[in-house]
Amino acid sequence: MRRDIFQAIADPSRRAILGLLALGAMTPNAIAEHFDSTRQTISKHIQILTECEVVTQQKTGREIYYHFNPKKMKEVDIWMEQFRAMWESRFDQLDNLLKTQQNKES
Repeated sequence: MRRDIFQAIADPSRRAILGLLALGAMTPNAIAEHFDSTRQTISKHIQILTECEVVTQQKTGREIYYHFNPKKMKEVDIWMEQFRAMWESRFDQLDNLLKTQQNKES
């Protein structure tokens, strides 16, 4: 089964891991230190993030460092754009309604 970016960001722990990696590359142990979950659970989250290509890995000596791949998040931005336009339209309608109401009261 191929995973996608939406599966990656669906879990709060994975979103937290992405937040950490957005600040800089980290080893699995360094990531796990930020959570109360088991190391095995964090490894599973990292595996899913890697499968979704939102995290990349780089081996340096004996250590593996995980890096955030912001380009992959563009898929979320593209998907959200359709809703952004709808929300902006509705907020504009609300602004117009409030201005009309305010003018009537003045």
